Amino acid sequence: MNDSTIKIFDTTLRDGEQSPGASMNLAEKMEIAQALVDLGVDIIEAGFPIASPGDFESVKEIASNIRGASICGLARCNPRDIERAWEALKHSSQPRIHVFLATSAIHREFKLRMTPEEIIQRGIDSLKLASSLCDDIEFSPEDASRTEPDFLCRVVEAAIDAGATTVNIPDTVGYATPNHMHKIITDLKNRVPNIDKAVISVHCHDDLGMAVANSLAAVEAGARQVECTINGIGERAGNASLEEVVMALRTRHDYYNVESKINTKRLVPTSRLLSNITGLQVQRNKAIVGRNAFAHESGIHQDGMLKEPTTYEIMRPEDVGLEKTDLVLGKHSGRAALSDRAKALGYHLSAEQLQVVFEEFKKLADKKKEIYDGDIAALCDQQIRGDGRQVWVLESLDVSHGTGKEPCVKMTLKHGDETKSAEITEGDGPIDAAFWAVERITGVPLTCKDFQVRSATLGRDALGEVTVEIESDKKVVRGRGSSTDTVQATVHAILDAVNRICQM
Repeated sequence: MNDSTIKIFDTTLRDGEQSPGASMNLAEKMEIAQALVDLGVDIIEAGFPIASPGDFESVKEIASNIRGASICGLARCNPRDIERAWEALKHSSQPRIHVFLATSAIHREFKLRMTPEEIIQRGIDSLKLASSLCDDIEFSPEDASRTEPDFLCRVVEAAIDAGATTVNIPDTVGYATPNHMHKIITDLKNRVPNIDKAVISVHCHDDLGMAVANSLAAVEAGARQVECTINGIGERAGNASLEEVVMALRTRHDYYNVESKINTKRLVPTSRLLSNITGLQVQRNKAIVGRNAFAHESGIHQDGMLKEPTTYEIMRPEDVGLEKTDLVLGKHSGRAALSDRAKALGYHLSAEQLQVVFEEFKKLADKKKEIYDGDIAALCDQQIRGDGRQVWVLESLDVSHGTGKEPCVKMTLKHGDETKSAEITEGDGPIDAAFWAVERITGVPLTCKDFQVRSATLGRDALGEVTVEIESDKKVVRGRGSSTDTVQATVHAILDAVNRICQM
């Protein structure tokens, strides 16, 4: 690999999906995987095949159908994990097995109960097995940032000798600082004799808010692969944010002297696609992709911007895919125009999906004078969410409520060829009554942990998007729904969550 090129390893579908409630169905994962190829990432970590049958199937489908990037599967250092990962990955044109084993003293003592010598031997045996199946092998010494430097060097040297072509240095608990991470990579380059036979990677978590800074410090020290996620999603405080790492390297090319092959104009569309699919919205002031990232309120800033944009902007909005206007379609727009706009927003719809979205678009266009990108994204997202998960479908809904009156919700749901109904005349308003109605009909116990309503676009007639976080039998999922009627959008969101629970 050219030493001035940085590989971008995206783990949105594996580590990112471990965000509480951020699980995706197969259709959604395929949509994200294709969007990542369009974005230009080098490696897509599609999942952890041994974790569940669903994870195995999603990795297998992505490996079999997605082209344009390496497809990676995670495995612990044991034969069952590695063989299961290969079974899922073997139909990929560019497969990679990612093997990990904890190495820090605290993990050795309390989690693995293994000696340093046992750790090294386990790693060697596992990597030899993995490299007998696949040419592209990545090894991660878990909790590397808290591993003794001498032992970390021994582990990395042994891993490369055993077949690792990429050695990833994880800051698993977000413990490192930039200077610390720089020193770890420098030590490896200076002290590991065979380090030139593998690519050095880094995987940083954001527990102290330094994941991006630590990743960039690693690049400065010689790492040539960065592991990250769209919008920085992931366990706990998340991972290094792909869009921030990429734009930092591009904007400060004068300092880092490296480049990636990311198509930066796909950053905002990909960020919004992920937000729509997971229901995890980015904060307004999020760097690069937040709604305020290129907004200027100060009078002094506005004056400078009008005279010369570079006075207060180090990046152009259009460089990251932020368009000045998103008003695109009306009631007379055709299927081709809708298809083109959906693709621009990051959606890859089949002919059947496009037809359904087009029919819903026409219905919406009869209600709304102006159709925005947010409306189109909501319609596409609703169709993708429904693929293969329509266990319960809303057949009819009748809601009445008024000041001083008890709410009344009459609901009929379809379950296969069967319909079930309930009438609820209790609850703290129509939303609460809707929860009770769904719970009574489906028999699925529901505890609402979070409830959010937002407008998909502008105007009083905008689609309302509802996101709910539901806990049921210790399972936590998010459900999303959209409609010009907020109560109906809420029912769609509840049913989306129930359908996910039924499929788990």
